[in-house]
Amino acid sequence: MRPQFSVRAVTESKSSNILAIAGPHSPNMQKVIQRTASARKQVQKKLFRAKQQEEMMDRRETTRSRKEYNRAMIDNLKEARHARWEDWQKGDLAPKRDTGLEASTYGAVNAALMHPPRIPKHLRRKHILFAPGDRVCVIRGRDQGKIEEVAQVNEESETLLIKNVNEADINVPEWAKASMGIKSDVLAQNIPVPMDDVRLVFAMTDGNTTKDYLVQHAHAGGPSVERPSWSKVPKYTRYVSGLKIRIPWPTEEEPQYEDGALDTTRMEVEENTWVPSLENPPFPSTIIDELRNKYSRFRTRHDEEYVRKKVLEEYRQEYLTQQAILTPAGELKKMKVEQSIQARQARTDENGNMILDSETTNFIERFMSQNAAPKPSKKAGQAKQTA
Repeated sequence: MRPQFSVRAVTESKSSNILAIAGPHSPNMQKVIQRTASARKQVQKKLFRAKQQEEMMDRRETTRSRKEYNRAMIDNLKEARHARWEDWQKGDLAPKRDTGLEASTYGAVNAALMHPPRIPKHLRRKHILFAPGDRVCVIRGRDQGKIEEVAQVNEESETLLIKNVNEADINVPEWAKASMGIKSDVLAQNIPVPMDDVRLVFAMTDGNTTKDYLVQHAHAGGPSVERPSWSKVPKYTRYVSGLKIRIPWPTEEEPQYEDGALDTTRMEVEENTWVPSLENPPFPSTIIDELRNKYSRFRTRHDEEYVRKKVLEEYRQEYLTQQAILTPAGELKKMKVEQSIQARQARTDENGNMILDSETTNFIERFMSQNAAPKPSKKAGQAKQTA
């Protein structure tokens, strides 16, 4: 009969170092580690596919918004050209467009022009070299040559809102009137200007004179400056390309906040209301299982009981593989093998060398005696033939 496996016997026979000796290197624990690694790879692949899907949807949304923006601009140009053609051709018979339903919105542009399409992240500039308060010069458009101050920077669409530049009357939609409380049908606004249509202007002192210089090319570099959380100025430094002249960022004023009745004061926030103690742990040991799932497939740290259980399973599996089911023929073969091993051990001496039997010893003696007899030389044989 096959002997029964006892977990208690194995536990008693092994020392308490069972975890350190065979824990991480046992095949069962290796399977657990491989399972965790496989689960992580699957999640990484899933996240990669989700990221690709998100980028594809982002490109589609960007393409759609770009088409809508371009369509609004094209429609405005077509309407303006058609109206100009009618005014030129018909003269006094041209229709009056500032009457009727469009009397209050005549000359206003579509509100979609206030929201340029967003540029995908992988196509955006690495460094934005403009900040609110910068002086810029417009190099394209109807306001070409104007030098004004930047009011707002939109990094997603890479556009600027510049004071007194590209102003137009915007047709206010009905939903905007209701939500923002606007009563008029049109509202004067600055339409965003692309960053490629402007150039930085900064003042540089040469001796006693101060002149404004137009920066054709600029780049970002070090050093990186730590700024407060309310600052809208980037941390990097900008320079004039080729000259290594530093372009200063505009100065900012710290916003002033007034504490209200329901606001928490800084003194209350910085007050230490809890002092840790060495006598009691910060939280019970069972809370760690609530913070991280005890049975998660991504778990890399395991309890000693779990590792010991896996090691015992490995010992049990190893023990069972050594115990094979014996048939009568197998038992006979095993008995013959044991007998041959015992007979071979009986023919060995103390040093482990084989002991020769009498027949082998006699054969060796005869062979050595025959080889030890003197052989006749060649000269003696030649002398006999001559005689």
